[in-house]
Amino acid sequence: MNSHRVSYILLKRAKTRDRRPETFLTRVLLMVLGALLLGSSLASGEVLKITVNDTIQPITDEYIGRALTDAQQHHDKALLIELSTPGGLVDSTRDIINKILESPVPVIIYVTPSGSRAASAGFFILESADVAAMAPGTNTGAAHPVTMGGGKMDEVMKEKLENDSAALMRSVAAKRGRNIEIAESAVRQSKSFTEDEALKSHLIDIVAANEQELFKQLNGRPIKRFNGQEVTLNLTGEPVRKYEMTLKQRILAYIMDPNIAFILLAIGALALYAEFNHPGAVLPGTVGIVFILLAAFALNLLPVRHAALLMIFAAFILFALEAKFATHGVLGIGGVVMLTLGALLLVDGPIPEMRVRLATALAVSIPIGIITVFLMSIALKARRNKVVTGEQGMIGEVGVAQTALSPNGKVFVHGEIWDAIASAPVSVGESVVVRRVEGLQLKVDPAPANAASQVSAPVS
Repeated sequence: MNSHRVSYILLKRAKTRDRRPETFLTRVLLMVLGALLLGSSLASGEVLKITVNDTIQPITDEYIGRALTDAQQHHDKALLIELSTPGGLVDSTRDIINKILESPVPVIIYVTPSGSRAASAGFFILESADVAAMAPGTNTGAAHPVTMGGGKMDEVMKEKLENDSAALMRSVAAKRGRNIEIAESAVRQSKSFTEDEALKSHLIDIVAANEQELFKQLNGRPIKRFNGQEVTLNLTGEPVRKYEMTLKQRILAYIMDPNIAFILLAIGALALYAEFNHPGAVLPGTVGIVFILLAAFALNLLPVRHAALLMIFAAFILFALEAKFATHGVLGIGGVVMLTLGALLLVDGPIPEMRVRLATALAVSIPIGIITVFLMSIALKARRNKVVTGEQGMIGEVGVAQTALSPNGKVFVHGEIWDAIASAPVSVGESVVVRRVEGLQLKVDPAPANAASQVSAPVS
């Protein structure tokens, strides 16, 4: 019988209505014992584990936040975050640090597996943990702030960003009892550290080859929490519960990749373009709307340059003009260049992993340029073709007068004999050209001499 069940039974028995003194004393003892058992059972939770193997962005922030809430609700002994990241967005990093510092559940951040890194924003998150650990063959640091897009920043702005980031690092490192000076050097001088260098410099607490070794080294070791209190963790042999991302978080984390977001945007625009050229097809329009909405949702969470969106829109205009004016590829090439530049500048990410790659931009821009010009040229040719059915199909047809037209009479046009009114007298057998159709009567003009060979009279 587990401790939850035992404490429940003891507390239930303590609520009996017997008022005898000895029974009352027994009831008090049962209540105290039940409360102690219940408290100990709540404190003896599991270790919750999550894996962050991505850039630091809003979905990462949401995932870690929900894991911390779950660990608190289940009274877990600790939250273990296996971390591997090249960095990410400053706002998301600050939100994650705040959640870790405020967590009532101790947080262990473990940079693993070998070959992984906790760079840039990852270094800040690592230093904010109650326990900072790394696996052999990992590295951390390089936390110097950069401008969105990685360009050269104004000296004053550069100094502001450096001072702000350095102050955050000093605050976190000081409260965790870590080496403030060396931690700050990772911000101001972009220094990076191997796991051994980080351990010797007192930037991390443990180097462990695996999870079991990590827990073993933590046993009986006092941990200083952000509020100054010390706790001792004994996690060896404790069950580890994995906390996975929800389906929504997995989908959003996938489309938050700037390359995927750009591909969705480009395909959606192409699909809508095809729908406009073939109204009623339905499928291209549906695909286009879905893809563009997904791209818009992802881009809304990323730092986006709106000028780049205008460049992408302008590229499709150039493709349409190329199909209309046939500039022998000049406007088409201009559209491909504009679409490529728009893709490269679309997401204003602080690290290369949060920008659209050149290979992706070219792989999308060139095929879309060719397909768009091809579809537009087909649509324009179809619109230029003469209508050959209905009343519009009769206009311009050449026929033969069956009777004298002065001005009324009969003409043979398009395999049929019609009533006609001529604008000038026409003799039997002469050619006429249809100018207008009014009900079942044609308005005709005498045809030029070279038009007579275009039609033959009916066989009598």
